[in-house]
Amino acid sequence: MVITYEQQAECDGARAGLLRTPHGTFKTPMFMPVGTQATVKTLAPEELYAMGAQVILSNTYHLFLRPGEDLIREAGGLHKFMNWKQAILTDSGGFQVFSLGKMRKITEQGVTFRSHLDGSKKFLSPEVSMDIQMALDSDIAMAFDECIPYPSDYEYTQASTERTSRWAKRCLDHHHSDSQGLFGIVQGGMYKDLRKQSCDELVDMNFDGYGIGGLSVGESKDIMYDVLENTTRYLPQHKARYLMGVGTPDCLLEGVARGVDMFDCVFPTRVARNGMAMTRTGRLTVRNAKYAHDFRPIEEGCGCYTCRNFTRAYIRHLFKAEELLAYRLVSIHNLYFLLQFMRDMRQSIFDGTFSEFRREFWQRYQDA
Repeated sequence: MVITYEQQAECDGARAGLLRTPHGTFKTPMFMPVGTQATVKTLAPEELYAMGAQVILSNTYHLFLRPGEDLIREAGGLHKFMNWKQAILTDSGGFQVFSLGKMRKITEQGVTFRSHLDGSKKFLSPEVSMDIQMALDSDIAMAFDECIPYPSDYEYTQASTERTSRWAKRCLDHHHSDSQGLFGIVQGGMYKDLRKQSCDELVDMNFDGYGIGGLSVGESKDIMYDVLENTTRYLPQHKARYLMGVGTPDCLLEGVARGVDMFDCVFPTRVARNGMAMTRTGRLTVRNAKYAHDFRPIEEGCGCYTCRNFTRAYIRHLFKAEELLAYRLVSIHNLYFLLQFMRDMRQSIFDGTFSEFRREFWQRYQDA
C-alpha cells in the first residue's frame, strides 16, 4: 500500500495520526485546501506551504473537461503541471456529475452527461474515473460513487448504495498504480442501516482509506453528526477517514470528535471572495460599512500574512474598489485560520484536553 495511516493519540473519540503518502508524511487531523482546477484560487504554492498546507485536493471532473488528462500526463502528472511538491488527493468526479441533474443519465455502466463548458456529450464510469486519476498521478484517488440528493427515500437510497459498492469493486479491479492509493466512499444517505451496510461492504474490499460521502448536502447539522457517528464506528482504526465537502470550524471540530482525520471544502476560499472572513468567534463580513474606519486586523493575534500587514478598513476599501488583492488577502486569512485551527485541535488531542478545547470553542463561536 502506498498510503498508510498511523494513529498516534486519542482523546474522547478524537484522534491524531500520520498519513504517509508518496509525497511525504502529513499530520492529522487535517484540512485540505481545494485546488479545483489545479490551483487553489488566487494563491501560489509558496503561500500554501508558508501557511502549513499539507495535502490539497483537485477535481477529476473539471480537469477531465479542461485541459484533459492526456495533457496533464504529457506534463509529467498533476504535481509537475501545477508545481505542487506535497500530496494531492483527486476526487472521482461523481459529485460534480450528479449535481448536473437533468444534464446526466445514470446506468449501471456509468454516467452520460453534457459538459457544462460546451454542452458536448461525455461519459464517466468507474473505469474511466480510474484511468483519468491514474493519468493525473495524484497520491490518493477516490472511487467513483453515486452521490444522491437530500432527501431521498429508502428504496432509492438502498439501490444507490448497492450500486456504489458495485462501482467501488470495479474501481478496485481496474486501478493499477504503484504510486497512487485508492479510497472507497461510504454512502447510505441518512439511513443508519445502509451506512453500516456500505461500510461493511467497502471494508471487506480493503481500500487504502475511506471517504464519507453524502453528508453536508442539505441536512441539518444534528442529523449529519448523528449519521457520521454511526458511520465512523464501522470503519477500521488503522485506515484514514475522510469527511468529504466539510469546511466550517464547527463541522471540523464535531467531525474530529467523531473520529474523522481528513476534510476538504471550497468554503474558505469561496466566501473569501464575498468578503467573509473566518474567526474564532464566527464569521466577519469585512465588506460591511461598520469596518470602514476599523484599523484592526481581521483577527487580533492571528499570525497570517493578511493580519500581520493589513487592516479591516484597507481590505474593505479593496472590496469596494473591486481590487483583486481583496480576494487574495481574505483567502489567505481563511485558509491560515482553518489550518491553524486543525493544528491547535491536534495538539489538544496529544495534550488530553480535546474536551476542554471543544467546550471553549462553543462558548465563543457564533454560527451566523
